[in-house]
Parts: sequence; structure tokens; C-alpha cells
Amino acid sequence: MNQVIFQQHIDVLVDNYSKALSAHREQGGQLEALLIHSGSESFYFADDRRIPFQAYGHYLHWIPVNRPDQFAYVCPGQKPIYFQVVPDDYWHDQSIANADWWGNSFQITRLGSLDEIPRHLTDAKLGYLGPNAELAQKLGVDQPGINPTDLNYYLNYQRAYKTAYEVAQLKAANKLAVTGHNAARDSFLNGGNEYQIHMAYLEACGMLEDESPYTNIVALDKNSAILHYQYKNKTNSEGSQVLLIDAGCRVNGYGSDVTRTSVKENVNSTFKDLLQGMVNVELELVGMVKPGVTYPEIHLAALFKIGQLLIDLDICHGSAEEMMEKELSHLFMPHGVGHLLGIQVHDVGGHQKDIRGNTRAPPGHSPALRNTRELSEGMVFTIEPGCYFIPLLLEAERNQERGKSINWNLVDELYPCGGIRVEDNILVTPSGVENLTRQFE
Repeated sequence: MNQVIFQQHIDVLVDNYSKALSAHREQGGQLEALLIHSGSESFYFADDRRIPFQAYGHYLHWIPVNRPDQFAYVCPGQKPIYFQVVPDDYWHDQSIANADWWGNSFQITRLGSLDEIPRHLTDAKLGYLGPNAELAQKLGVDQPGINPTDLNYYLNYQRAYKTAYEVAQLKAANKLAVTGHNAARDSFLNGGNEYQIHMAYLEACGMLEDESPYTNIVALDKNSAILHYQYKNKTNSEGSQVLLIDAGCRVNGYGSDVTRTSVKENVNSTFKDLLQGMVNVELELVGMVKPGVTYPEIHLAALFKIGQLLIDLDICHGSAEEMMEKELSHLFMPHGVGHLLGIQVHDVGGHQKDIRGNTRAPPGHSPALRNTRELSEGMVFTIEPGCYFIPLLLEAERNQERGKSINWNLVDELYPCGGIRVEDNILVTPSGVENLTRQFE
């Protein structure tokens, strides 16, 4: 790992946090320094079994150590401190390896318990970012300094702009995910069921399920029309014709989010043509990306292009303009065309239009759109158009006026195929776009 680009990343964070604290004080706040907490372990209800831990995003922005009860301490004018809490414990491995490429950017203060933190703090007025308000108060933070809204707005907004270090992690996460997707496709083509395809993906990426940035969606046939399908069917699936797999990888806290749809040769011919058409639509949408374009423009283009594709394949009748006016395309793509991406898969600040927390709501016809930002250099997000045959949405229109534009005989044939989604991870460059996913295919 490149120590230089990590230090540059930390320099950017130091500057952002200094400006955020300064703006906070200009608005009447008092905070001069921040403790950023990774979070604490939690347990399943009425059980002593721990829930797999995932550190708080603003902490991981600083320190690539996904462990509970770790702290970054940021006080402008001082070198950032990493309070590395390593309790004495013979039940679990508590060791933490400090790699030079990131460790040299901090003053690392190793502690045996959380109780030791206050004695290492300066006299600066302290704030806290993290999920444990009770712990924050025990550490001496007054209630108004716990997760101040104005600071969160400022920092959430800035998370959209990635440093060179962050882009490198996202590229590595995409490269690994592509390896997994290739293995998953091979398993599918060789007759694998959802469980086997899922395991082939994990093995190819060399990771445990808990190390994934989100729960893999591995859906065969009609299950691919369930947008967040959550199971891994183990029954025989040699006759399956469609695989939709939405799966990523995490590298130093940064997650990729990639979806691919594959079909077998004997799949319905219209569905095969629809898949190729959706691949083309996705690439055209990626080609729209450049500074100054607003993300809702891409979403509307996706709906228009999918409407035209449905007409071209005789799945719907009329014109693309009529499809948009009647909101018919929305029945086939009920989700947004993508979202910000980074430490969190659905990264923060997607609806913010400034550091003060003012928001731009998604269009009324597409409330699930997670990103309404104007595109700027350094942003990373997904482009993921989909087209699905969802009985819950379509059947309600069968005997309605809007349903007259749908070729129901063909839709009935396509229901068993489920749906299609094609997703890449995209970086906005000074003049256009870099596809962080397809460069590794």
C-alpha cells in the first residue's frame, strides 16, 4: 500500500474536519476537537452471541481497522491520535497489526480499557461522533457535543468526494469482485444452485460472508425479480436459465457493489435480447457522466431508455414519451438508478445539496432514488439500471387503463425469467468518467 497517498488522504480529512469545526463555532457551537468512535459490540436479543461488527463510517474514513471501541481523536493543529484499545482477554484474539503505510499518519496510543482515554485528552472542548451516547458522556462529552447535526451534515456531504487513496481501495474492491462474479457465472453455467454460486463467489474472493460489504443477492430465475432477495436456495437448479448476482468486496473498509445478470442459451429469446439491451442501456448511462450533470438526469434517462427498449421488444406498446407520461417504465424499474458508494455501500449525503444539510428530494415518481447530487470530480457512485417482471407491480395494471399498453401474453412468458440488473461503479473525472468495474473485465 502507498503510504504517500494515505497521508495525502489524512491531510484532506484534517483540513475538512478543521473547516467543519470552524464553521460549527461560527454558528455558535463550542467544539474544538472530536472523538470519532468505531462503535461497540452488540449482542442478539436474549443471547450471548455477538452480532458481526461493522465500524462506523466516519471512523473508518480515518483508520482502516474494523474493530469495536477504537477511537480517532482529531484536534486541529495536532497530529491525529489513534486510541487503540486492546483489552486483556484470553477468550478472543484482540491483537491489532499496525501497518506502517497507515500507522505512521497517527500518534498511536495503546490502551487497555476505555477508562484510560480521558487522561490522554487535551483541554479542548470535546465532541463525539459515533453510536454510543452513554459512553460519550462517560468520556466527558456533554450532550450537545454528541453527534452535532451541523458537523454531521458537513462531513456527510464531503464523503462523496474521494481522495486518491479511496479510489485505489475502490478499484481493488472492484477487481476482486470481478473475480468473484466470473466464478459465480461459471458455477451457474455448470448447474450450481444459489448456495453453490454464493460459495463460489466467496471462495474466489477469499473472504468470509461477514467480510462482504453487504449480503450477497444470488437469485435464480423468478427470484431475480425480488430486488433484495435474501435467501440461498440449496435445491437442484440445473434447469435454471437466469442468474442475477449482486455482490461486492471490501478492501480497507471500502466496498464495491457490482451486479451481473447471466443467462443460458435456452432462455426465452426475448429475455436474451432484453439482457443485451440492458447492457447497452447501462453503458449509455455511464457515458452520460461528467461534472455538472445531475444524478436525477441519469435516472430519468434510464427510465426513458428502458421504456424504448420495452417497446422495441414488443413487451409494451406506444412511445417512450407515453411510457414516461404514464409512468409505465417505473413498473419495470421501481428502484433508483444508483447511489453514492464508498465506506458504506449506500453512502451518506446522497440527498444533500450543500454542507449545511439542505436537501434535494428525489422525484415524486421515484422516491427510492438515493442520489440527487450534481456530479463533481471525485464522486463515486453506482449506475445500475434494472428491468424486472414483478407480479406484485404488474398484475395490478392488467385490467386497468395503463395496462392496455402492456403485451400481457409476452409478460406471462417472461415472469419465470425474473429480471435483469447491470451495475458498475463509476468515478467522475475532470472531463468525464472512469468505470472502476469494467476495466478489470
